[in-house]
Amino acid sequence: MFSSKIIRDFRFCCLGLALLAMLVLFIRPTQTRPAPVYHYIFVVDITRSMNAVDYRLDGQAVSRLQYVKQSLRGLLARLPCQSKVGLGVFTERRPALLFEPIEVCRSFNEIDAALAQLDWRMAWAADSRIAQGLFNTLEMLQALDTPVLFFTDGQEAPPLNPRYQPDFSALKGKVKGMIVGVGGLEPVPIPKFNSRGEPDGFYRAEDVPQRSTFGESDLNPEKIQGYDARNAPFGGAAVVGREHLSALQEGYLQDLSGQAGLRYHRLTDLPSLAEAVQTGGFAQTKRRDVDVRWQAATAALVLVALVYGWGWFQWNRGGPR
Repeated sequence: MFSSKIIRDFRFCCLGLALLAMLVLFIRPTQTRPAPVYHYIFVVDITRSMNAVDYRLDGQAVSRLQYVKQSLRGLLARLPCQSKVGLGVFTERRPALLFEPIEVCRSFNEIDAALAQLDWRMAWAADSRIAQGLFNTLEMLQALDTPVLFFTDGQEAPPLNPRYQPDFSALKGKVKGMIVGVGGLEPVPIPKFNSRGEPDGFYRAEDVPQRSTFGESDLNPEKIQGYDARNAPFGGAAVVGREHLSALQEGYLQDLSGQAGLRYHRLTDLPSLAEAVQTGGFAQTKRRDVDVRWQAATAALVLVALVYGWGWFQWNRGGPR
C-alpha cells in the first residue's frame, strides 16, 4: 500500500513537472550567448541566358533565374536572427544595389518579397560582361565590407576578347565572398521574348554574335581570314559557333574566383548552398538571444517517458501500477 502511494505520487509529480515544462514553451525562453551571424549581399545575374531552363523544382522544369530566386528565399529562412542581407542585380557590365544589408528577422517579408520579384525584365541592357560586371561589383562593395554572393552562369555575351580582360589584382582580397555558378553543364537553348515580354521561341545562331568584334583582335593578322586593319580587324569569314546555346561556364568562373580572391560553389540544391555559405569563413560571432525551448521540450519528454516507462516496467513484473 505504501509502495503504491509512492508510485502514484511519483507519477503525479512527473506529469505535473512535464505540464510546467510544456507551459514554458509558450513564453519562448531565450539565453544570451555568443553565436554566429552572417552578413551578405546577393548579386544576381538577370541577363537573358539566365532564362535558360535546366533546373527542376517540385517536378517542374524552371529557369536558372527562378531556381536562384527560390534558393535565396530558402536560404533567407535558414539564416539566424541578427544576420543581414542586401540585394543587387547585374546586367551588361554594371551592378545595381537595390538595398543595403538589413536584418533578416525584422525585415524577412520585405526581403522575401524583393527576391520573389526579381525578373529579367529589370535588365537595362542586353549584353552580359561577366568579368567586368564582377570587377565593378567588387569595386562598388569595398566600402560596405560585406561578403558578396555573385550568382551567374558565366556566359559572356558577346564573347569576351581576352585582350580586354579586367585585372583583379588591385581588388583581390578586398571583398570576401563567393561566385555561385548557376546552370547545367550541357548546353540548352536560350528563350527569346518579343517586345511585349511574351515567349517567342529560342535564339538561333544568326541571332547572336558568335565571336568578339570589340577592339583589336588578339590573333596574329596573318592567321585571320579576310583580315583588314581598318574594315575587318577580326576577318571577314563567317563564324560558326554555339553562343546561341548556354551552359554553366564552370571553368571560367573558377578562374575568375581565383583572380578575385573569392570562393566558388556550383548551385545544385539548397542544402549544399546553405552549407557552403555558412561554413565558408563568413560567420561573425555576436552575442544574441538564442531560442532554448528545446531544453523545456526535452525535459517534458523525459518526464513523460519516466511515467510510462515505469508503468511498463511494473506491468511486466506484475507489481503495483
